[in-house]
Amino acid sequence: MPPSSLETVSDQAVAQAVAIPGWVQDNLDLLVGIPLRIILIVIGALIVRALAKRMISRVMERVLRSNGKENGQSRSARGPVLLQRDGARADERREQRARTIGSVLSSFATIVIAATALAMVLEQIGIALGPLLASAGVVGLAIGFGAQSLVADYLSGLLIMVEDQYGVGDVVDLGEAVGTVESVGLRLTQVRDINGGLWHIRNGEIQRVRNDSQDWARAVLDVSVAYEANLETVYDVLEKTGRAMREDDEFGGLLLEDPSIWGVQSLDADGVVVRFVVKTVPLEQWAVTRELRRRVKDALDAAGIEIPFPQRTVWMRNEDGAAAS
Repeated sequence: MPPSSLETVSDQAVAQAVAIPGWVQDNLDLLVGIPLRIILIVIGALIVRALAKRMISRVMERVLRSNGKENGQSRSARGPVLLQRDGARADERREQRARTIGSVLSSFATIVIAATALAMVLEQIGIALGPLLASAGVVGLAIGFGAQSLVADYLSGLLIMVEDQYGVGDVVDLGEAVGTVESVGLRLTQVRDINGGLWHIRNGEIQRVRNDSQDWARAVLDVSVAYEANLETVYDVLEKTGRAMREDDEFGGLLLEDPSIWGVQSLDADGVVVRFVVKTVPLEQWAVTRELRRRVKDALDAAGIEIPFPQRTVWMRNEDGAAAS
């Protein structure tokens, strides 16, 4: 056999040895193209998720910084005492709100990105999305009807945090539950009442909120004096008592302004009621009211102004039916 023929035979043998089988060529897209596209989809989803989380974190940090500056300016207008007393708690509260809201937004973004990536992967595999989405819609509708109260709780909890209706440490009135907030979650709010009981309230059931801890509070003192007392003298005694308390080193920092007299509140059976009020630091209105009540009592006694007490006339009957007082 000539040398040229031998070379031709060897080239054909090598070509057959390295040739790709026909079934591999026919399924090359299935073996290489689809897995490669799925890997790219997964990598793309991970990158988008990382960018979304980073963007959410930066937005929350910016909100924290802006709120801190605004609250710092508003507190400084009320005086350094309020800033020192409430600044740390306010910063902790803003951080908690931002962390919770950021976690919710991050979870929502993760769910949306994961669902989109899963739909794209199923499309690459060849699974029809129409019947699957229809089935998922029916199941989601059934779950929605069964868990609508749970969804309402979560939405209400998110709105409570976004609107900053109350936070940990606030004294609130949520209807039957009145006390100090110990925990604020997306589903439940925990309130400790004055007797030490811990209330667990679903956020979806909270219809109205009274917060006694935000910005400032007011101490209200109703002073009852005898009808014979001179009201101008009473007003003068109350004003001097309020100014003395504002100048006191122990209690002066709790008062945000000079106490003021609103005038006659009512004419009761036993005396004239005069209303005496003062704006205070949040959560200190009760301590200020107690101290103010003590000082007012001492000042009225020193001025000779009678604090009336209930008087009653008792009638007694003898055995013969005659009445005697």
